[in-house]
Parts: sequence; C-alpha cells; structure tokens
Amino acid sequence: VQLQASGGGLAQDGGSLRLSCTASGRFFKTNWLGWYRQAPGNERELVATVTSGGYIQYGDSVKGRFTISRENAENKVSLQMNNLKPEDTAVYYCYLHSRRPDPWRDEEHDYWGQGTLVTVSS
Repeated sequence: VQLQASGGGLAQDGGSLRLSCTASGRFFKTNWLGWYRQAPGNERELVATVTSGGYIQYGDSVKGRFTISRENAENKVSLQMNNLKPEDTAVYYCYLHSRRPDPWRDEEHDYWGQGTLVTVSS
C-alpha cells in the first residue's frame, strides 16, 4: 500500500491550503483515510478522518475550519484547511486504516504516508 500526498506549503495566518492523498495497492474495503499531524515537541494528533462509509471525525482544534472529503472510486481524500493559524504548523501525515471484520478477530492494518509540511506564518 502506498499513500501519495500532495499540497501543503506556506500560508499566512487566516489563509487557506489544501492537502490531497491517494491510496494505492490492496487493502480492505472497510477502511478510513485521513490526516494526522505532528508539530515539533508534540505527539501526533488527529486532524480528520473519513471512513469508506462516509463517517467523519475531526480533531477538536480544527473543527469548523477544516473540511475533509473523499472520493471512494479513486481512494482519494482531500483536506481543505481554512482560517489557518500558526499553531496549525506541523508535518501532516496521510493515514489509512483498513479492517476486515471477522467474528473471532478483526484483521486490521495501519499505513502512513511520508508527511508533508504545513507552515503558517503570523
């Protein structure tokens, strides 16, 4: 499985950026795609994910500012980031979790992209 991300870069406080990520390879139909981020000295945190069924989760710090969308046919997820703040500066990682439900024990796998830097200047 490969996760190919694009977008990111530099924005000003209050500006916008868009990230996209396409998953390729073989993975289970039940899955969720999304983004995590990690700033220097901080732990990796949830930004947003969307399941293959359309269920969306956002991290508390981005609710109301970021919007995630998904194109299932292309296994592509996009993240529109509006009203960016300096505290959004981080490396953003595309993430794929796939699951094969099983009555005894689900089979699950996690995959990560290489990361793309988002810098927001004040």
